[in-house]
Amino acid sequence: LGPTQRITAEEGLRIYTVGSAEVCGEDAIKGRLTPGQLADFVVLGADPRTVAASDIAAIPVQSTWVGAQRVWGAQ
Repeated sequence: LGPTQRITAEEGLRIYTVGSAEVCGEDAIKGRLTPGQLADFVVLGADPRTVAASDIAAIPVQSTWVGAQRVWGAQ
């Protein structure tokens, strides 16, 4: 892998959210935070699209939600 194999943070987020739902044939119910779709998501301490690529792995998770219910939260 090298510079020609890179993707942006925006592309990575789309691949892991909308793209995964599309590949599984579940894009009608997953992949986006919109009314009528399942609400499994995390709240991050920073926007991975705006921090330096080298800092993305250090972004803290503030909370985790499954089915629109908070199942974990940072202290």
